[in-house]
Amino acid sequence: MGLYQEWNDQFHTDMTREEYETFWNNYIPKETKVYEHILTNSKENLSGSIADLSSQFDMSSVEFLGFLDGVSTSLKTEINLDSLTKDDSVNLDVDLSKLYYNMLDNKAEWLYSLPMWDTLLTEDEKKSISKKQKLSNTVVKETKVGRNEPCPCGSGKKYKKCCGKN
Repeated sequence: MGLYQEWNDQFHTDMTREEYETFWNNYIPKETKVYEHILTNSKENLSGSIADLSSQFDMSSVEFLGFLDGVSTSLKTEINLDSLTKDDSVNLDVDLSKLYYNMLDNKAEWLYSLPMWDTLLTEDEKKSISKKQKLSNTVVKETKVGRNEPCPCGSGKKYKKCCGKN
């Protein structure tokens, strides 16, 4: 069984609420440590074997694959998580704007509020990304054209006599 399958299987077992909370309370500080490293060393790509990187950050290989699962949508080059083993090497070339956007989208305040962001993105960049993320969750309802209103195609006819005609 692959690492990614093991990571996903953890959440399909019967866990009590207490076990679930304990798992996340142990995992989140480890995940935060990896993100702090990435943000502090943003000019360098984090790379190495999964076994080496997981031991560097005091994680199991399965936990590190869980981290990869979370960061994968923020990478410049996609990684096939299904096929990874602990001996495989990865090169994490992170797109910082995408990473900040995804942290906002996932409501991971403990990550998007890290102080390292202040040196990587300006306030205007953070506001722009935040605005873009908020707009992505906004539903825009199209206005419905009434049958006796002018047709939106610009013909000058009433909608019912033009595009609304069946």
